[in-house]
Amino acid sequence: MTEYKLALVGFGGVNRALAQLIAERNDSWKNELGFTLKIVGVTDLFLGSVIDRDGLDAALLANLPAVKGAFAQLPGGEAIALNEAVIKDSGADIIAEATFTNPVDGEPATSFCRWALENGKHVVTTNKGPIALHGGELKDLAQRNNVAFEYEGSVMSGTPVIRLARQLLAGSSVVGFEGILNGTSNFVLTRMEGGLGFAEAVSEAQALGYAEADPTADVEGHDVRLKMVILANELLDAKLNVSDVSCSGISSLGLGDIEKARQDGARWKLIGAATRHADGSVSASVEPRLLNHDHPLAAICGATNAVSFATDLLGAVTVSGPGAGRTETAFALLSDIISIHQSVAHN
Repeated sequence: MTEYKLALVGFGGVNRALAQLIAERNDSWKNELGFTLKIVGVTDLFLGSVIDRDGLDAALLANLPAVKGAFAQLPGGEAIALNEAVIKDSGADIIAEATFTNPVDGEPATSFCRWALENGKHVVTTNKGPIALHGGELKDLAQRNNVAFEYEGSVMSGTPVIRLARQLLAGSSVVGFEGILNGTSNFVLTRMEGGLGFAEAVSEAQALGYAEADPTADVEGHDVRLKMVILANELLDAKLNVSDVSCSGISSLGLGDIEKARQDGARWKLIGAATRHADGSVSASVEPRLLNHDHPLAAICGATNAVSFATDLLGAVTVSGPGAGRTETAFALLSDIISIHQSVAHN
């Protein structure tokens, strides 16, 4: 039986949910997945850090109060975040990185990933910043050190769009895609169809936990822009930078626009789209688009996400599912660990 030692970098909702899954399901994973997980270190800017090479109690971690310096309550714990020590010296085989996304330079998450890969440790991450801004460098670093760098959860949470397109659509070339890749903006547009003004819909999204206190990244398309870079580079062999993707959001849409679209049998959606052209170049954009009701993305409402892949053999292939959520995103980390295990087993 394979046991992977895991270090968690960041202990907000996602890695806390992963710890809860480990506490509840580790025994069943022995037979179902062929491995178990043992948490040997955790570090978090707010909570501090703790290392135990013999293994930490996952249930205890999952239920630890979210108060500043809480890890100091545990044997060997510290009130400060010893990020480098947890990554390099905890004895972990796999680093699960789930810190905040920095859309400017990807830090500090990029450095966390780099430290792990340089020290021969597999990395699974849900963080868009390192992938969109430094993905090529980090993938090369992983290859040079013969370790895996997986990031399924960076685009659509637990809905496996990258793996689906890369593996299940192999042989039916993906030539482009368009998607609803931000649940907050889609929720806002759905509520506006129900008669709420833009500001009211945003406030409701904030109250439900879909939107941050500052919703700019969601409603102005910046979040989708990062995801477009990741998907285009991963699936269309593009070499896009964030600045290559034109971007506009939904804040300029009013109830009059929503009503006119309804009268015309259409809906407004914030769409991220990318196309590979005949000369091999790839263009990408994020913008509000009017979709007729027969479009495969028109019926996607609320906080749900979806991507419609254009393929040369199958035509349009559309997948939808949750694009956010603590447990859903923790599942993406698990799916990446499963992929690492399958790769190790075949070598």
